[in-house]
Amino acid sequence: MSVIRSVILATGHYLPERVVDNSWFEARLDTSDQWIRERTGIARRHFAAEGETTSDLGLRAAQDALDRAGLTAGDLDAIVLATSTPDLTFPAVATMVQQGLGMTRGFAFDVQAVCAGFVFALANADGMIRSGQAKRVMVIGAETFSRIMDWSDRSTCVLFGDGAGAVILEAAEGDGSAKDRGILASDLNSDGRYRELLYVDGGVSSTGTAGVLRMQGNLVFRHAVEKLAKTATTTLDRAGLAPGDIDWLVPHQANARIITSTAQKLDLPMEKVVLTVEDHGNTSAASIPLALATADAEGRFERGDIILTEAIGGGLSWGSVVLRW
Repeated sequence: MSVIRSVILATGHYLPERVVDNSWFEARLDTSDQWIRERTGIARRHFAAEGETTSDLGLRAAQDALDRAGLTAGDLDAIVLATSTPDLTFPAVATMVQQGLGMTRGFAFDVQAVCAGFVFALANADGMIRSGQAKRVMVIGAETFSRIMDWSDRSTCVLFGDGAGAVILEAAEGDGSAKDRGILASDLNSDGRYRELLYVDGGVSSTGTAGVLRMQGNLVFRHAVEKLAKTATTTLDRAGLAPGDIDWLVPHQANARIITSTAQKLDLPMEKVVLTVEDHGNTSAASIPLALATADAEGRFERGDIILTEAIGGGLSWGSVVLRW
């Protein structure tokens, strides 16, 4: 039976020029490079320049993806952008990227699922392609988390960075089996009972301020390992695959220990895991597309490879997508 699949045509990314090593925090907080590395695996991250916005980062990543695909903005039907750090309350960052690209047709909107945002955006874009609403969709994760940090909280401010990544999805025919190229299955979840574990203490209708990030790290860690392993298994089952079929795990780059623990639950060697957290830190919704684009640029993926992506973020919200490259 012929079905429509969403195949990745190209990836793109952008990282701000400013690189912040752990030593920057040593001079300001009771912390050390060793403490940060041992607990998170992070050595450095990028911070946006003054006046550099989330839409600026997203636009650069989107243009990079278009250039790599040999396409123009006019070839796109839609833009879906995942972010928790928009330029403005509204309009959507996606529409700003749309304008920056010179795209005057189609539609653009944002998705907000915090660190799981790109997985949610990817699944939504796949749904639109499979339904025939769009044939080619740009999916972007872009964040400027440095703008919502409490710089006196050493447990959180050392974790996050800024950046953007993008992928272009295109409709292609498949036979409905796990041998098809493109997105094979996805799994999305959320549970608002755990809101207090990871949130920002501000907002338009509550405080009228942007607020800063608050997190109960130990509890988030426990939920992450359990829920990421479960969603991965669910998605693989839906695709008719098993953990042994995975060629690459491209996880949300939150913490090296979480990534290692999740890989162990799936019996995956770390040689099959794309790790960028050391150089990027946690870039929230941007972390998976940044990791995809980095590995793609390095030539690590081969046509036909099975790639599993997974993420968990505030909400709590979590999910995964499995695709064939």
